[in-house]
Amino acid sequence: MTDDPFEVEGADRPGRWLVACDHATNIVPDWINGGDLGLPPEDMNRHIAYDIGAAGVTRKLAALLDSPAILSRFSRLVCDPNRGEDDPTIMMRLYDGTIIPANKNADDAEKEERLRRLYRPYHAAYADLANKIDNPVICAVHSFTPRLRGRHPRPWEVGILHADNDPFSTAIIAACREMGWCTGDNEPYAGHLPGDAVDRHALQQGRPNVLIELRHDLIADEAGQTLWANRLAKILSQVLEDTGL
Repeated sequence: MTDDPFEVEGADRPGRWLVACDHATNIVPDWINGGDLGLPPEDMNRHIAYDIGAAGVTRKLAALLDSPAILSRFSRLVCDPNRGEDDPTIMMRLYDGTIIPANKNADDAEKEERLRRLYRPYHAAYADLANKIDNPVICAVHSFTPRLRGRHPRPWEVGILHADNDPFSTAIIAACREMGWCTGDNEPYAGHLPGDAVDRHALQQGRPNVLIELRHDLIADEAGQTLWANRLAKILSQVLEDTGL
């Protein structure tokens, strides 16, 4: 197994898209507490540790779009690549009711090592890939749990997160709703965070972008991942053509 903090597929594909999966795996590097955050396997296999099904959708979607993909190779609980470096949630100590033992007392030196060895190399590779594409379009793929502990069920099949007044995302939302899918407009989460991956690699660069959230029970197996990758590839390609971006 490679120790690289990221994986790239299809670097030489000619498409305009760059498909990114910030929360692709639940891997904990061996140099962090012996590769163990102190959580039982059932917690490491929950949505708190990674975005279930998102990596499979990312790989399939990028191939359908004939475009490159970049995927993280460290758990979001180690450090979250979809946060700015100064975001207090970049190294979570408590998530959806679960205390993360190896993070509970982690100090600034531990955080800095994780940023240096994982977070920054991932974002450097992300930026390098984007810079090699002529007029790139960033597509971030995430998944969300059908229900947080103690909360109401989430009805959305797919959510599109976006900055205010973004016509590209608005058109994608409309296209998804035309298909009859229960589609969240900045649901189940609201918009983008300053310094997050889309802000860093798309918004600050003036690049077209979309952040897609898929309910993870719909993409937990390969059949669901293939279904949604095919669905999304058609919509993304059509909207990009229609908008002329």
